[in-house]
Amino acid sequence: MRRAPVILAILCAAGLARAQTGDDAARCAEAAERYRELYGRAFTAEPVRTVLMYKYRFCPANVTIKAGEKLRYVNVDKRTSHSVWLKDAGQPESERVFGEGVIDIDTRLPNGEHQVLCGPHWQSDGMIGKIIVEK
Repeated sequence: MRRAPVILAILCAAGLARAQTGDDAARCAEAAERYRELYGRAFTAEPVRTVLMYKYRFCPANVTIKAGEKLRYVNVDKRTSHSVWLKDAGQPESERVFGEGVIDIDTRLPNGEHQVLCGPHWQSDGMIGKIIVEK
């Protein structure tokens, strides 16, 4: 019986922090390489703060921004759609985008931590991140 993935999904759904594992780090390295292949540059070199969506993870999972700073989520998966949902902040779920799809986030959020969910994958796969807004 595979209890560990179920327990992890329950903990993530409950909003408990999830430490980045070696698997997550490797997955995010793959996402960064995939972005470079698609766009010819590092996602960290973009003029807009960018978070990648890849294999049921946000890369990086947690991002700190200044209030009003532009924030973009880019799906670099080949076959899976993802969305961005700031449910606790009262924002509606974004449209679901497939590979190379872009979602720009309205970051006029109150200071503090805001949980980010992928609508179709937060409960089943633990695709949860965090935006930390600072003054």
